[in-house]
Amino acid sequence: MADLSGKAAIVTGCASGIGAATVRRLRADGAEVLGTDVDAEAGKALCSEVGARFAVQDVANTELWPQIVEQAVSAFGRLDILVNNAGAVSQHSIEDVTDDIWHRAYAINVTGTMAGCRAAISVMKTNPGGPSGSLINIASTSAMAALPGDAAYCSSKGAVRVLSKSIAVHCAKQGYAIRCNTVIPGATETGILDKAEEAIPGLKAAVAATSPMNRLGDPAETAAAIAFLASDDCPFMTGAEMLVDGGALSIHPGF
Repeated sequence: MADLSGKAAIVTGCASGIGAATVRRLRADGAEVLGTDVDAEAGKALCSEVGARFAVQDVANTELWPQIVEQAVSAFGRLDILVNNAGAVSQHSIEDVTDDIWHRAYAINVTGTMAGCRAAISVMKTNPGGPSGSLINIASTSAMAALPGDAAYCSSKGAVRVLSKSIAVHCAKQGYAIRCNTVIPGATETGILDKAEEAIPGLKAAVAATSPMNRLGDPAETAAAIAFLASDDCPFMTGAEMLVDGGALSIHPGF
């Protein structure tokens, strides 16, 4: 377990899947947590269960982000960890994606991540003891090996990868002890994959077969990687990408 005692975190998309598992893990490791989601009922239930705070948030609303981080600082006295987990899939290829679908995917996956990091850095700079913190952005193996049927999701998650590196080197050059890393989950048992299965029956079995482990990931396995990056155990790790994909991107497609 990571030692996160005395740390304060925000986790977006906390109502289910990787977000819910992350709230559970960070709380178990000793962090104070503010979870956010558009699903107020499920988000409140999860946070109440584990002793976390909850706020309704559409991460694409950039004007709301300063209020969210200030809410965390007001409650906990500081902000040490931001997990940008909220995401959106579109299930549309380049031929049938509409402007609205495209822009919404980017608003959540990219703009929301940018706005969260921007707001978090502004308060992490004022943490007691000096600028410090860990920004953890959730991408996807689809950012590295694209899906033909979701141009918006794949490309937006690709943008998250490079955005995270830009943030990492900016903070390092400014002399802030604020790290920014990306976690790249493979196919994981989440609500997003459930929705994809509805559109493409048999998808879960097909993607599970792409992993040498021949199974889907558990959200708790990704949450464990997030907890490590949130801890003080990796102070020289920034701009990095942590794969949690069961080896899916390591195997030649012919084997």
